[in-house]
Amino acid sequence: MSTPETPMVTVALDAMGGDHAPLEPVRGALAAGPGIRVLLVGDRQIIESALAEVGAAEGSSLEIVHASEVIKSDEDGARAVRAKPDCSVALACRLVGDGTAQAIVSPGHTGATMAASTLYLRRVPGVLRPGIAVILPSPKGPVVLLDAGANAEARPEHLHQFSLMGRLFAREVLGIPQPTVGLLSIGEEGERGSDLVLETHGMLQGTQGFIGNIEGRDILTGDTNVVVTDGFTGNVALKVMEGTASIILDEVKSAVMSSLMGRIGGLLVRPSLRAMVKRTHPDTYGGAYLLGVRGISVIGHGNGSARAVSNAIRLAAKGVESGLVGRFEEAIAEEKQAVVSSEA
Repeated sequence: MSTPETPMVTVALDAMGGDHAPLEPVRGALAAGPGIRVLLVGDRQIIESALAEVGAAEGSSLEIVHASEVIKSDEDGARAVRAKPDCSVALACRLVGDGTAQAIVSPGHTGATMAASTLYLRRVPGVLRPGIAVILPSPKGPVVLLDAGANAEARPEHLHQFSLMGRLFAREVLGIPQPTVGLLSIGEEGERGSDLVLETHGMLQGTQGFIGNIEGRDILTGDTNVVVTDGFTGNVALKVMEGTASIILDEVKSAVMSSLMGRIGGLLVRPSLRAMVKRTHPDTYGGAYLLGVRGISVIGHGNGSARAVSNAIRLAAKGVESGLVGRFEEAIAEEKQAVVSSEA
């Protein structure tokens, strides 16, 4: 990934985070590829044992940074981060905050990663609230859903900023030249929806890329590159889609195995089904971005595999290489100046 002109990207990985830590995070770090240096943050002895198990050792692209504490899945994220300042996710964020690393990836506690990122990285100047951007598959390419759970309650100005950050993320990290933005509502008409949606629609009208309201059934069509909503609605929509996909996959498997003809047909379509599952699996992107903090922060899937971790690391590196945080600062500053000029 790096060249003589571009320095190596350093990613701080919470190696103690997730259901399969530290083995899967360690394997993911080893598979991250050239041009990326990974700091494995966590208990040194446990991480060294995991490295030995996979036949690897600390070296030029892997370095262990010892953290004496770990946040468990049943703990309150924000409280635990403050109570355990030497926990792996907090230390990983501090490494980004002090410039030792340029991005943090954690497949662990979502609330803890959000809290530590906000506490130690701080918000980009002018950002009202950070938001979680989840990348979803569609027949026409990736779709960004924002906010997917950082803010259960939001105001129109928050969604307005999510639109701006989501569009920049889609362009700079996902490589979509001119991203479009849709506002999630109960109808395509601008006069339909909650007070939040109605006011946000008015604020987004005429802004770059905005195509109007979209309905839930349109999220995965790919007709809109960025879907903007509040964190409560976004998280519910995400969990519904995940649950539906799981049920459909189980039903397909059950139907295939229900008869001899089904099993024969299953053998014929197995390569296509495997390709589809690989393309739509959450591990494909590895995690969600926390947009709006002064550093790249990627929240991985708690039960993700080594493939998910390595993809999350590469996704984080893309954000660093594209200068995403700087783009946010410039865009928000320009927008603020435009408002001041219009009021003068």
